Amino acid sequence: MRETLVSFLMEYPDDWQLPLAGWVDAITDWLIAEGGMVWDALSYVILFVVVRTERFLLWLPWSAMLVIFFVVAAFVVGPKLAAALSGGFLFIASLGMWDPSMATLAMVLVATAMAVMIGIPVGILMSKYEVLNRLIRPVLDLMQTLPSFVYLIPVVMIFSIGRIPALLATLIYAAPPVIRLTNLGIRQTASDVVEAGRSMGSTSMQLLLKIQLPLALPSIMAGINQTVMMALGMVVIASMIGAGGLGVEVFRGIGRLEVGRGFVGGICIVVLAVIIDRLTQQAIEGQGESHNG
Repeated sequence: MRETLVSFLMEYPDDWQLPLAGWVDAITDWLIAEGGMVWDALSYVILFVVVRTERFLLWLPWSAMLVIFFVVAAFVVGPKLAAALSGGFLFIASLGMWDPSMATLAMVLVATAMAVMIGIPVGILMSKYEVLNRLIRPVLDLMQTLPSFVYLIPVVMIFSIGRIPALLATLIYAAPPVIRLTNLGIRQTASDVVEAGRSMGSTSMQLLLKIQLPLALPSIMAGINQTVMMALGMVVIASMIGAGGLGVEVFRGIGRLEVGRGFVGGICIVVLAVIIDRLTQQAIEGQGESHNG
């Protein structure tokens, strides 16, 4: 009896171990077998949007893209900062990385748009229903703490190698911030403002659209900013399964020990991140100032 107890304390029994890996494999096999038509339809839609976005960005001459960006950025952040950020695009073109950068930008834009379209409604529902909030928060914790490479396994098994699994892995990795901060922004809306709206006869939908969402907009924009940054952070990993773009340059530089090639790809990712971060940060500050004013 004593030897059995000592053996039990020293080594966990094999027959007590949870077959979690087997459960995950069974769920994945079921999804592959039963969801064929759904995955095919989803693949078609995603590929159509990504390819069209990338082709449009590559169709535009770099000079035209620079002018369009400057005009839009000047409207958002002012001409001085717009000129500096446009210089970032000029720097990317001077390194010969324009086409890979546009491919990366296309994937980030589509992944961010999908994350926003999914994340904002989910965040609104979480703020309205406490049961959903308690159910979804652990899922978001899992999505944010699970190692990035783990996302690649199920999406590759379902969609094979290519842009579709790369984009979906990026979406899963980048979506939690916009969901969390939408939920947080609505919950932090001043209660006296909401009560004033109710006292004036506003419906729940009117309260949401005319009071809560406008007041939560700086928080939502901060969530979008973090989502874009996380999507950019995923491009190198996603290049392993066919994302293309700048991540391929970094990945090939690592694989072939070409330090310069990897550095150039990496610095272009940094420049893109800085450009997008400055734009969204200024938009957040502008929203905050408009509400304070």
